[in-house]
Amino acid sequence: MERENILNSDQNICLHVDSESFAGAIIPPIYGNSLFTFNSYEDYVLGETNQQNKCVYWRGTNPTVEIAEKKLAALERGDTCKCFASGMAAITAAIFNSVKSGDHVLSVGNIYQSTDELLNYLQKFGVEHSTVFSVHIDDIRNAIRPNTSLIYIECPTDMNLQLVPLKKLASLAKDNGIRTIVDNTWATPLFQKPLIYGIDIVVHSASKYLGGHSDLVGGAIITSTEIMKTLFKKEYLLFGSSMGPYEASLLLRGLQTLPIRMKALQDSTMKIAQFLDKHPAIKRVHYPGLGQKQFSNETKLQLTGFSSLLTFELKNADHNAVKSVINKVKVFKIGVSWGGLESLIITPNLGHNEEELKKKNINPHIIRLSIGMEPSEDLINDLRNALEQ
Repeated sequence: MERENILNSDQNICLHVDSESFAGAIIPPIYGNSLFTFNSYEDYVLGETNQQNKCVYWRGTNPTVEIAEKKLAALERGDTCKCFASGMAAITAAIFNSVKSGDHVLSVGNIYQSTDELLNYLQKFGVEHSTVFSVHIDDIRNAIRPNTSLIYIECPTDMNLQLVPLKKLASLAKDNGIRTIVDNTWATPLFQKPLIYGIDIVVHSASKYLGGHSDLVGGAIITSTEIMKTLFKKEYLLFGSSMGPYEASLLLRGLQTLPIRMKALQDSTMKIAQFLDKHPAIKRVHYPGLGQKQFSNETKLQLTGFSSLLTFELKNADHNAVKSVINKVKVFKIGVSWGGLESLIITPNLGHNEEELKKKNINPHIIRLSIGMEPSEDLINDLRNALEQ
């Protein structure tokens, strides 16, 4: 039993594959073929009617992709996983599987802009959407409508990085017959496992930490066998947004180093967050690792570690000040996405959307950092030089 527990640890799940299945190869092969053949008509019929468990066509099940899916399901402590061509493809499939015309979706706190746009787009099909920016369970309860069928969150929330009490949220949702989806990209399965708290579906952008090298676009859904049975046949097969085997091989490579990378990123980001927290030009730093007072003991226990994405608000600033800081950094690169080896800087303030940001409870003078693998001293000096002016 002790050996089994060791082999099932997160680090071993990330690192190892069943090499005996591939002639002892420690790196599994890339199955690039688009279709699979059968020895008999009867075998073909069995495969065609059970594509979730049989290899028939790339769009359904692929051996290379399946290895990555089994790893992610094990890491999240879920029954099953399907990988998608992008994070938004996974999010779209999860949401479409959870709603019908006449339903209402409640999102909690700030979520990824494209996800918010998708939920608003669903009004075209008679699905309502509203947002409660408070993460307190009583405020969430008060925002539920009679036709609410889904509560969607990111934890921590986008930009403001608030922690949602997952156990209380899951209990509230189940009491009201509501499904829950959590985007767990920020924390990764190493630092947070929403399914163990009763959340129904977890989604990931594999483009971020799971891939980890800024050369992969992908997504994943981890959930119960029951939910996946219907999702696979409809939102997975019919939408046609499956992950390819080459992308899956990049994901498997990224997972092998995920525990080491996340530890290094956490250590570096903590130093940078503490530097920013004491800087006189900074009004506020949003980073759960600083242990802000607004986080309850319960929500703090959800996270067993902290990733490398943080935001900070400039004090007494305007849009020109935000632009100035971003333009004056040298080590940080200006670019979207996050979770790779390089450090990135960006702001949601595009110069024409300040009022929209305020409505979403986002300070227009906020800057987002994705901390990479450069020495933390270099990154701190880079920020110091940009902030001094």
